[in-house]
Amino acid sequence: MIKQPVRSLASGGLSGTVGIRHLAVIVFAAALLVGFAAVHAQWSPMHRWNRAFGDASVVLVALSMAIGPLARLVRPAVRLLRFRRELGIYGFLLALVHTVIILVGWVQWDLMRLFGFELHPDFQVYVMFQQGFGLANGIGLAALFLAAILGLTSSDLALRRLGPSGWKFLQMGVLPLWWLTVAHVAYFLFLHFMSFHRETPDPNPLQIWFVGLVIAVLGLRAAAYLQTIRGKLGSSKIEGVAGDAPI
Repeated sequence: MIKQPVRSLASGGLSGTVGIRHLAVIVFAAALLVGFAAVHAQWSPMHRWNRAFGDASVVLVALSMAIGPLARLVRPAVRLLRFRRELGIYGFLLALVHTVIILVGWVQWDLMRLFGFELHPDFQVYVMFQQGFGLANGIGLAALFLAAILGLTSSDLALRRLGPSGWKFLQMGVLPLWWLTVAHVAYFLFLHFMSFHRETPDPNPLQIWFVGLVIAVLGLRAAAYLQTIRGKLGSSKIEGVAGDAPI
């Protein structure tokens, strides 16, 4: 008679905790959107919000990538691991809005333009106009596809249906997702406007911050990997000494 109420309270507490995490990430994402929109205030509304949603998505994905290795290096950071699921989900949703803004406002649902083609006014055929633009958008769509898979399987139901090994296999897609995202963002931050036939705008103020973010994530993951390797080597040495010691 006592166990049932305890189980009910535990379920309610868990649901409340999940709700708080969702709310916290939503508020954080909203603050990022406002901040990035202010940074891009000189752009037209379409480009301003396109960039704001994209930049906010990158930050959330970067945090989801950084929390795991940070928890290996700094013990108190283990508490942050529970936020990885929500960071991934809202990172995907922000990237989805970013994509829709581009489709509606930039290429106007012309998928050929999305991949760098423009309609030639004289011959009425599509010709390749921006190779880099098309390649970067292709990379971005690949990243969005991976993010959708990760977002749709970021639930306890998906874990039960897929099993631990199947679920973990899909979640390993976060690594290619991260590097596809880095390649996509790097093109638009550093290369897209370096064209000889149009005026080059001032450098994006987020360039140095983006480089720092990528280096920070890479550094954390490298440090956590080295610590794991050292731990395994240490354990092997201890086992070897114990095995050779006389009984």
